[in-house]
Amino acid sequence: MDSLFATITRAFPPINRAGWPFVAIALILTVVIGQFWQPLFWLLLGLTIWVAAFFRDPARVTPIAEGLVIAPADGRVSHIGPVLPPPELGLPAEEMLRISIFMNVFNVHVNRMPITGTVERIVYTPGKFLNAELDKASEFNERNALVVRHALGTLACVQIAGLVARRIVVWTTEGAELAAGERFGMIRFGSRLDVYLPLGTTPLVALGQTSIAGETILADLAAAPSAVRITRRD
Repeated sequence: MDSLFATITRAFPPINRAGWPFVAIALILTVVIGQFWQPLFWLLLGLTIWVAAFFRDPARVTPIAEGLVIAPADGRVSHIGPVLPPPELGLPAEEMLRISIFMNVFNVHVNRMPITGTVERIVYTPGKFLNAELDKASEFNERNALVVRHALGTLACVQIAGLVARRIVVWTTEGAELAAGERFGMIRFGSRLDVYLPLGTTPLVALGQTSIAGETILADLAAAPSAVRITRRD
């Protein structure tokens, strides 16, 4: 019985509770409007299924070792390169390595901590809603930044809104101590996550690669190799 339940859970991951109101509204509209026109019922039912799939929140298995930086989002690695960090981060005005992950509307949108550490600063910046794949979206789009102090220094993780995404959600607070792979927020309906690392860090992902939040290793900040263990963040 347990193995059957595990199989069903893997096939149909749970819906994050932040999505329950959206799924309920879509389902109610489907039932009510569908009574008047059956073809519209099937169209709305398909939309309801998509909304449920958008808010899916599968368990992830996170590799843990000092210095490992884990992907905070599902999606495609769209940028790797040196840039100046956004001024609101309060970091030195020196180039850092930025790794960007673009999420489309079909990706899992729950965002996870890239490294174990303390959330030193959370900064919301209003802005535009340009295509999140554009490089200038990091500078001009609405965004929310987390500055995280970890065992080897400081990094930043920035949630960026896009053309469709109009709501950035953060579930953590300043001063919170979170583990790598732990959920910290989400962006509704597509967008991008930027991770800022010290310049000289060697990226362990490639442009165009698909990342999995809480599992894909973006980089290793540790000066010496260390054993990697696996843990599940349910």
